[in-house]
Amino acid sequence: MALTGEKRLAITLLVTLLIMAGEMAGGFLSNSLALLSDAGHMVTDALAIALGLVAARISRRPADRKATFGYQRVGLVAALINGLSLLAIAILIFHESYRRFLAPPAVEIPVMLSIAALGLAGNLAMALILGHEHKDLAIRSVWLHVLGDTLSSAGVIVSGIAIHFTGWTYADPLVSALIGCVIIWGGVRLVRDTMAIFLNLTPKGFNVESLVTRIAGMPDVIDVHDVHLWPVAHNNVAFSAHILVDDKTLGEVEMTRKNIEKVLREAGVHHSTLQMECSCVECGGSLYCRPGPCGRDGTHNH
Repeated sequence: MALTGEKRLAITLLVTLLIMAGEMAGGFLSNSLALLSDAGHMVTDALAIALGLVAARISRRPADRKATFGYQRVGLVAALINGLSLLAIAILIFHESYRRFLAPPAVEIPVMLSIAALGLAGNLAMALILGHEHKDLAIRSVWLHVLGDTLSSAGVIVSGIAIHFTGWTYADPLVSALIGCVIIWGGVRLVRDTMAIFLNLTPKGFNVESLVTRIAGMPDVIDVHDVHLWPVAHNNVAFSAHILVDDKTLGEVEMTRKNIEKVLREAGVHHSTLQMECSCVECGGSLYCRPGPCGRDGTHNH
């Protein structure tokens, strides 16, 4: 029986908490900042998974009078919180790395390597549980976190081996700084993508002008204006526009509307609002304009 997305997240959360506890204990026992840095990353992962679980449940609630678009943006709030926490953790890691560059302490290599190896095995197990192909944003973001943890655990092992064979203790804070760079890179991207949705910026992969040109080239369509394309949530795009058509019967206009909606669905638009009209338009060549008043003879009223 295939596991649901929420069950995968729950199992992943349990494994994450076990690995985090082990790495924190191992980091203190071995005095390894790299191991403690990885454990700090696991804290943010545990938070991300927990928020993802809550968001996944709330996001499934249907639209109602309080949220006519539904509750899909609850997951975005969780993503924003997680992204900011990643940035905070990275800053703390950079600060501690700087201190240890000035005075690198002794590191217990056997404890460090054994705990890091267990962490790497656990991260690989979580990656297998989650899989790598998902449409759900919460699961996809958690998988990216797990991937980052896997790389971090591998980095801890590399630094431990380097210290063991060369005695170069600077390897520990150096790897910690690299882990901090990975964390801050993921945090910045997460915050950026989340804020782009909250600001209703045009989603990536969409070319408004190209889409409008395709619609305007359809039979019976004279002009397209007052266009808006925005993300309701991740992978949920909405579109609205005024469509100027010839004077036609209601049935003919309805067929034109359905053809336009088909084009929009093929482009990846999940929700569309089209205002079909037969009136003069004062556009001046712009897509983002409003229809002007017309006289009965079709001339502009000024």
